[in-house]
Amino acid sequence: MTFPASFGTARLVAHRLDASHYDDLRRLQTDAGYMAELGGVRTEEQTRAYLATNLDHWAQHGFGLWMLTGKDSAEPIGLAILRHVDVAGADEVETGYGFLPEFWGRGLATEICTACLGFGFGTLDLRSIVAVTPPRHHKSQHVLLKLGFAYERDVDLRGARLSLFRIHRP
Repeated sequence: MTFPASFGTARLVAHRLDASHYDDLRRLQTDAGYMAELGGVRTEEQTRAYLATNLDHWAQHGFGLWMLTGKDSAEPIGLAILRHVDVAGADEVETGYGFLPEFWGRGLATEICTACLGFGFGTLDLRSIVAVTPPRHHKSQHVLLKLGFAYERDVDLRGARLSLFRIHRP
C-alpha cells in the first residue's frame, strides 16, 4: 500500500503531514470558527500533541492526515484525514475534513472526502469507512449524507458525544 506524499483534486492540493506543518496546524487550531465544532481553540501543547499523534499514525500505517491548500496558493485552508480510530473497542478507519470558515459552502468538503473515500476503498480495500460529527453539526452531516454515508449511532469518542456515520464499499 503506497499513499502519495501529495495529491490533487479539481481545486485542492493535499500535502502529507510532516513536522514542518506545525505553524499551519497552529493557524487552524487557533481559529475560533474552524475549531467551533472541534472542541474549541487548542493550546500550543495540544497542537504539538495533535501533530505528534498524527505523525505517529503516518509512521505506523502509511496514511493519515493531509494539510490542504488551494491549487493557486501555498496557504493552508484546511485538512483531510483518513486514519484509524477506536470506536467502542472496534478498529475503524475514519475520514474527515476541516476548512477555515472563509472556505465553507464551496463544495470543498465533498471534493476532498470523495478523494479520501477513493483511497480508502481503492488503496486500502476497506469494506466500510466511518465519519463523526457533533450531533448538532447539520452542515457536515449533510455532506456525509450526500456522499452516501448513513447515520449509525451516537458514540463517545475523544471525550465528546458524536454522531457516527458509515459508508460501505460500493
